[in-house]
Amino acid sequence: MDHFARGQAHVNYEERTDFAALRRKRVAKAQAERDAVQLDALLVWKDENVRYLTDLRPQLIAGKTTALNGALLVADKSPILFCSGGERDRVDRTMPWIAEAHTIPIIEERALIEGFVRDILAPVLREHGLARARVGMDEANTALVQFIARYLPDVMIDDGDTPMQRARRIKLPEEIALLEEATALADAVTASGVAAVAEGMRECDVAGEAMRTLFRLGGEYAHVMTPFVASGEHMAPPHRISSDKLIRYGDIVFIDIGAAWNGYFGDVARTTICGKPSRQQQEIFTAVHDALRAGIDKMRPGCTNRDAAQAIIETANKYNLGNRFLSLFIVHGIGIGANEPPYIGETLPGAPVFEFQPGMAFAVEPLIWVEGVRGGGGVRLEEMVLVTDGEPHVMSRAPFEEKLLL
Repeated sequence: MDHFARGQAHVNYEERTDFAALRRKRVAKAQAERDAVQLDALLVWKDENVRYLTDLRPQLIAGKTTALNGALLVADKSPILFCSGGERDRVDRTMPWIAEAHTIPIIEERALIEGFVRDILAPVLREHGLARARVGMDEANTALVQFIARYLPDVMIDDGDTPMQRARRIKLPEEIALLEEATALADAVTASGVAAVAEGMRECDVAGEAMRTLFRLGGEYAHVMTPFVASGEHMAPPHRISSDKLIRYGDIVFIDIGAAWNGYFGDVARTTICGKPSRQQQEIFTAVHDALRAGIDKMRPGCTNRDAAQAIIETANKYNLGNRFLSLFIVHGIGIGANEPPYIGETLPGAPVFEFQPGMAFAVEPLIWVEGVRGGGGVRLEEMVLVTDGEPHVMSRAPFEEKLLL
């Protein structure tokens, strides 16, 4: 398998991603997981799950995740799409693999939700023999659940997100190729942000230059809805937005924007410096850099997420900074979801221990911050990592700021 980004376009001189084959394989994985937990159907609403099953690239509206589009997966059938009226005409004309589609309202206003369940969802379920079924659902408006109970009293709603997570956990070869392309794009976005750093620029200016590169190169979305550029004291503690703060000489500047391409995310982040760093800034940066490398080295079969987290923290402890991590997981899974299970370094109750398997993909992002450092004492570095049969493969290639390394 290639471990580089070949290019974004379909071309006639070499074989690249076969999207029709990828759709079939993803649906087959979801069907297998549905069958494994004895669900008669999966009804999904999360943007990434709908895309995984149907390849719908919709218009996304802030705050409306799980409210715009859905998909129903039934045994031995291709996915059925429930889509916004704004998508329907395009779906009918450009997505021939969708054999059945239904126009739905935004799943938000109670009266419209009732109409959807009564006049659209209930007839579809009955037509496909699901009037007395176990249906797995990922996330849903409470009113949707209530009206399903009213109009489909013999339908039992169960957990449908876990089987979708399991289907998505190990990436297919085609998905890995798309992750490589998304990561190459994220590297370019990061480079544009770093190049824009200068005295007198604002955090939002840097974000703007990076976002221009994202869209100029055909990217779909940033990794996060709120592009993260924080400078100076805004990194201790981290302000996870891009504000109007001016960047000044001696400021640490952190850039975390990433990119999505064909539905898959590349999450790359770098910390740079405006001017000359202080010794303390170098110590923090080097601690994060070495901890990042130590954690990645453990991301291979035979090791667990606990081993990787321990390596990261123990390495930071060599710099007396092991207790200065951001109170968040250190690593998250990534794929068609910008941030998805499994996690590394999660300390909240219920965090599972798992062994690394080939085909898992992660964004490794240790963040250490120390308050009271002139110009900022917060550093995060983030790499895209694929677990293989042997050594972990680092997909990202953005350089590290050499001035900040001891």
